[in-house]
Amino acid sequence: MKISYMNYFLTKISQIIMNRVSVFLMVFVLCLISFLSLGQNSEYKINTIVIDAGHGGKDPGAVGKHSYEKDIVLSIALKTGKYIKEKFPHIKVIYTRDKDIFIPLKERPEIANKHNADLFISIHANSLENNTRTYGTETFILGLHKSKDNLAVAMKENSVMLYEDDYSNKYEGFDPKDPASYIIFNLMHSLHIDNSTSMAQHTEHQFKNRVGRRSRGVKAAELWVLRKASMPSVLIEVGFISNPNEERFLKSKKGQDYMSSAIFRAFRSYKEEIERHTSRTFEVNKAPVIDESNSGVLYCIQVKSSSKKIPLNSKVFAGLENVIEKQVNGTYKYIVGQNSNLRSVINKKREVKKIVPDCFIVAYHNGKPVSIKQAKNIQKS
Repeated sequence: MKISYMNYFLTKISQIIMNRVSVFLMVFVLCLISFLSLGQNSEYKINTIVIDAGHGGKDPGAVGKHSYEKDIVLSIALKTGKYIKEKFPHIKVIYTRDKDIFIPLKERPEIANKHNADLFISIHANSLENNTRTYGTETFILGLHKSKDNLAVAMKENSVMLYEDDYSNKYEGFDPKDPASYIIFNLMHSLHIDNSTSMAQHTEHQFKNRVGRRSRGVKAAELWVLRKASMPSVLIEVGFISNPNEERFLKSKKGQDYMSSAIFRAFRSYKEEIERHTSRTFEVNKAPVIDESNSGVLYCIQVKSSSKKIPLNSKVFAGLENVIEKQVNGTYKYIVGQNSNLRSVINKKREVKKIVPDCFIVAYHNGKPVSIKQAKNIQKS
């Protein structure tokens, strides 16, 4: 019995890996092209945003006592887009759907890719079976789930593909209900993890501090709709419609106005933050704290970025040693483990990753950000 299961497991992994080789190569080429073209731009401005209202048509999404997820999130998505258009008329706002129709899961990020969007926002509502007490917002970025709850959300949202014919072939053998499929989930989105995290943090900040909702925080999960988007992207869960009070709020015009305006304000803060920089995350974000008196190359591990100052003794840094802060263009960046030896930083990252799963390595030369490849070349010369 054990041997049979192991054979099945290994065969499944082999099939998924083989199916993804071509996808990986395609994404790599697209990223390379984007990197080269973006390097020619001295200033980066957000020009296009895609807003995705989850589910729709034959797929109701989460079902509350008096509402469907698909209806609530469509209203919030359209209101969010309206706010953005009114404040930033030069920005092109594209909806994956603007009415109650079914859009296959794989087509949603493809719409963003096709229009070369600068940001992808997917809006959803949560639900728990036989649980009317849990409530609150949470915003997801693509990454390895850290809890069973995060995996459950990923499996729920990914299960939309089951509404499609021949979904197994369309999604490269991925089975949204099989935990084994998540083990080798392709994390190409790490290219955009810092900007995605920033948008997610701004969103939860707005929900908590401006709308007064309970924030369940920024989380990571293996969500297909984010995996295929070739730009910073987030999946926002605006609340639990399985909770009667939260369903009542989200179903109301006032609640939908509040949530959409919060997402708009988060976008505005995110836009202001990244447009201060002169390049996208492909080229390494501009702000971790380093020793600027050092004339050589330094590698470091970025663990946090925030629009507001975070005390170094804050519990968010619990377990981390020698956290350093620097403010750049109004944004605070926090790093640990700076060292001129890349191998030492890589080894250190393995430890830090246990505390901050979304941490990543950046490089600096003479106090200025450079890519890891550039830093290594400088050290060789």
